Amino acid sequence: MSTYTARPVEPAVLKELRTADDAGRPLVPVTDAEGGAPLRCCLRRSTPGEHIALVSYAPLRRWAAGHGADPGAYDEQGPVFIHAEDCPGPDGDALPFTNAHRVVRRYSADGRILGGRLVDDADGFDAAFAEAFAEPGVALVHVRAVEYGCFLYEVRRP
Repeated sequence: MSTYTARPVEPAVLKELRTADDAGRPLVPVTDAEGGAPLRCCLRRSTPGEHIALVSYAPLRRWAAGHGADPGAYDEQGPVFIHAEDCPGPDGDALPFTNAHRVVRRYSADGRILGGRLVDDADGFDAAFAEAFAEPGVALVHVRAVEYGCFLYEVRRP
């Protein structure tokens, strides 16, 4: 069990994203025929038949707005999958999406990138988080997919 907790997209933010995403587009729900989409609302992969949507999400912008920071050029917006309707959120506290190469990207309290680390396997996450949070200037980290750079989830100091 990890000392660190993956933070899904918060319910209030999901409600907003289901109306209009961070690019101003309306929600377009689809029935997932194949399953396997990494859902950021409940931090698991979708199953065939679920109603999901691909929305544009700006996690650092939203974090910065709540913390009086200005991420400047580090403000990114990208695609994430969510359930098209309310969902109960994560079931348990296991770190999700650890079965592939991931990047643990560090951010300062003013929203600037401080560096990152490639994690090759599920056993490397705790060490990567511990290393990141050993730096006093690190306020939070994002876990991202290597292949597309997509945001998977946020981790804050324990």
